[in-house]
Amino acid sequence: MLDFLKKMFDKKPPVKEKPPYYSIVCPYCFSKFEPDEVVFRASHVRDNDDDFMLQEDRKLSDWRRKFNLSQVDMEAVIDPHTIPDENKTYMQNVLVAVTDLYGETTKRRLCPNCHNELPISSGKVPSNIISIVGASQVGKSVYMTSLIHTLQNTTASNFNAACMPLSAEISRKFRQNYHEPIFERGSMLQSTNPNEQQEPFIFQFVFKDEREAPLTLVFFDVAGEGMVEREYLDIYASHIKNSSGILFLVDPLQIRSIRDKARIQIGEEEGEFANRYDEPREVVISLFENFIAHQQNSKTDIPTAIVLTKSDMLKYLMEEDSEYIRPNSNVFRNVVHKGFLNHTEFENINGEIGRFIEKVDRPFKDAIDVYFKNTAFFAVSALGANPVNKQIEGVINPIRVDEPFIWLLHQLDYVARRDAT
Repeated sequence: MLDFLKKMFDKKPPVKEKPPYYSIVCPYCFSKFEPDEVVFRASHVRDNDDDFMLQEDRKLSDWRRKFNLSQVDMEAVIDPHTIPDENKTYMQNVLVAVTDLYGETTKRRLCPNCHNELPISSGKVPSNIISIVGASQVGKSVYMTSLIHTLQNTTASNFNAACMPLSAEISRKFRQNYHEPIFERGSMLQSTNPNEQQEPFIFQFVFKDEREAPLTLVFFDVAGEGMVEREYLDIYASHIKNSSGILFLVDPLQIRSIRDKARIQIGEEEGEFANRYDEPREVVISLFENFIAHQQNSKTDIPTAIVLTKSDMLKYLMEEDSEYIRPNSNVFRNVVHKGFLNHTEFENINGEIGRFIEKVDRPFKDAIDVYFKNTAFFAVSALGANPVNKQIEGVINPIRVDEPFIWLLHQLDYVARRDAT
C-alpha cells in the first residue's frame, strides 16, 4: 500500500503532446494563418519571362505605404499550389521550400497577406508576440529601448539565451534611432508622430538549449495618441488581438492625484499640465471597443502586465509619511531574476503596485478587473532617474525593466517561478 501511494505521488504530470505544426502570426501585419497558406519569393530573375522578372509586389507595396517606406520592385511571388508535390520540401511537417519550373529552389517564405518574409521558425514553434500599449507620454519608446538593452546585456545571459534582432536592418535602425541617443548620448527621444508610423521592431529571444523554442518579440512603437482614437487603433487591433502577452504602460502623471502633486511642485497651470496626458481608463475603453468586446464574455485572457513607468519620480512626489509608497519601497530597488521568476519579489511588487493603483485610480483598476482575466502589476524606471531638459545626467541604471517581460515568459511556460533560496 505504501509503495502504491509513493508511486502515485511521485508520478509526473503527462508531457503535453507537441502538435504537428503551429499556426503562424505574421510579425509584420499580425494576420493569423496556417503554414500551408504561405507563399514564396523567387530566388532569381528572368528578364525574358513576365512572371519571373522584377516587378511591383502590390501586397508588399500596400503594407510599406502604411509606414511611409519606399517602394521597390521585387522578385516574383510563387504560389505553392502551382508547384508539384515532389518539388516541395517539408521540415517538421512545415512547408519550408519549393523548386520552381526553372529548377531554382527558394526558402524565402512570405506572409500570404502582406508578403513580408517570415522568420525561419514560423510554423515550427508557437508565434508568441508581445505588445506594448499605452497612452501618449507614457514613454513606450524609451521603455522599449531600455528593455531591449537589458534583455541583450543582462536578461538573456541570466536565462541562457540571446536576444537578437530579426534582421540587420532592424538592428541598424534600433541602434541609430533608439539605443545610441539614449545610452550613448544621454538624450531623450522625440515623441512618436502618428503621421510617421514606425514599422515593427522584431527581436527573437533564442535559448541556447535547442530543445527550447525561440520567442519572437514584436515591439510596435504605436504613437500614444492613436490609443484613444478608434480609427487609428483599427490599424493595430489585429496586432493586439493576436498577441500572446501585453505590456500595458501607465505613466504616474496620467493619474490625477499624482498629477496634482506634480503640478503644485512644478508650478504649472492645471489645464496646460493635464492636457499632455490621457487617463489610463480611456486606453482600456479603446482596447475594449476595438477587440476585447468581441472576445468571449467580453474579456481577454491574454496575459497583461500593468507597468507603472517612471517609477523614480514617485520618490520625489511622495512624502515620508505617505499612505501610498514610501521612499524605502521595493519599487526603488532593482531586482535581478536569474533562471526563474523570483516568486517572493514578484508577489511583493505585484501586491504593492496593485494596492497603489487601486488607491490613486480606482476607476482604472476596476476597468482592468472587468476586462482582463490575467494581470499582474509592476513598476519600472527605464532610465533610473528623471531627465533634466531632455538630457540624462550620469550613468543610466534601469530599474526592474525586465521583470514584466520575465513574468510573461513564465505565463507562456518558458521559465519557472519559485522562491529564491
